Amino acid sequence: MDRVLVVIDVQNDYFPDGALPLHEAEQVEARIVHAINKARAAGERIVLVRHVSQAQTGLFAAGGPGIAIRPAVLAAAGDAPVVTKRFADAFQETDLADHLRGAGKLLICGMMTQNCVVFTAMSRAADAFEVSVVADLCAAPVEVVHKIALNALGSKVPVLTAAEIWP
Repeated sequence: MDRVLVVIDVQNDYFPDGALPLHEAEQVEARIVHAINKARAAGERIVLVRHVSQAQTGLFAAGGPGIAIRPAVLAAAGDAPVVTKRFADAFQETDLADHLRGAGKLLICGMMTQNCVVFTAMSRAADAFEVSVVADLCAAPVEVVHKIALNALGSKVPVLTAAEIWP
């Protein structure tokens, strides 16, 4: 069954000097890059997602430096498609489903755990797939929010670690 790693919102605004730096964002980014390399070596597809606000200022302001996907993620992902979204759910009003054709399993990771990761994993559009969330490849504003979100999500979808997926 074809597996796709969906990497959500690893963008400049979530890192130091960004609009909303997240807890251990740089460490999570490094683990995501490593996972992308493992997934590609296993022949799995990657889809990158980025959030762009319609607002002219603030978090993910259109045209601002905060909307850029981190260079290390882009480099690791190669020619992976980039889906642009306006809502927490990466399926809502995007072409994400088109990029997932033929996939049976989705591995979801990225930022923020309690928002875009949860809403994408729980999306009605995700019902067509076997969805798992990769816990150690996600970040939130503070560690406790990350842990609470994963604990709640675990009653609905499998929450795994990268080592469990790519030993």
